[in-house]
Amino acid sequence: MPASQAHDQASTPASAAGAKTPDTKSTTALSALWREPLLHFCILGGLIFAVDHVLHPPAQDDKTIVVTKSMQQAFIRGFSEDGDRTPTADQLNNMIDSWVGSEILYREGKALSVDKGDDMIRDRIAFKLQTLLFDQVQLENPSDEQLRAFFEKNRNRFDQPERVSFLLTVTSDEATARRQLEDIRAERETPEFRDQTRLFGNRPVDSLSTTFGDEFRTSLLGLPAGEWRVLKARDGWRIARLDARQPAVPARFEAVRDEVKRMWTTDETRRRAWAAVTRLKSNYDVKIER
Repeated sequence: MPASQAHDQASTPASAAGAKTPDTKSTTALSALWREPLLHFCILGGLIFAVDHVLHPPAQDDKTIVVTKSMQQAFIRGFSEDGDRTPTADQLNNMIDSWVGSEILYREGKALSVDKGDDMIRDRIAFKLQTLLFDQVQLENPSDEQLRAFFEKNRNRFDQPERVSFLLTVTSDEATARRQLEDIRAERETPEFRDQTRLFGNRPVDSLSTTFGDEFRTSLLGLPAGEWRVLKARDGWRIARLDARQPAVPARFEAVRDEVKRMWTTDETRRRAWAAVTRLKSNYDVKIER
């Protein structure tokens, strides 16, 4: 081959020999990158994250504490027990600071799970929710028929029970109690013994068995008024004197109607609130280990 011809071929531009220009190189590199599976994975993951962020926005920042206007008004209303005084700006700020401090401690403690296994915290939260349930119960005004039915069903809550008043000495054994009874009858009991003798005034008869036992109740009610006797109680031997006995007095609906209404309202509110708890209970699987 002639030297001149070889020289011409050596000096031929690269583009004429099929070499790529800079623009063509960039396009080729992007095309190769686009074929990379890792890029597809990253783009798809980003799309999923973006959609999830829109559909499920992140929870409110737990480090943000908002003292609302309604809360500030509650602080102002609670400043004075009678509601006749309002706090100064400094006093209101102190109340807000106190509440914010408590809220911070609550959140930090909750983050550390210090509420787990603490029955006091558990009971306080449960009581607060219970109070909210009670506050949400709206009752209609009961009719006289409803109140009378409630009155008859719960008459024992309105009737005046039979009552007794009696004196009672401290517990001792039977022999000691009988010696003390002789001293009482001979009026030679000591001041210390008299100081230890207790008066039970207007005690409901139905409560005697629970405190002193059935035998004591029966014996006391059988005593003549004003006479000392040795009686056996649940916790030992006592000396007792029956002073007065008042018979039971049945209640009249008209006389206790307001009290009946208050009790009906309390019972009905409790019943409906517990019904709400029962509905919530259906969402739980309660297992009792035996």
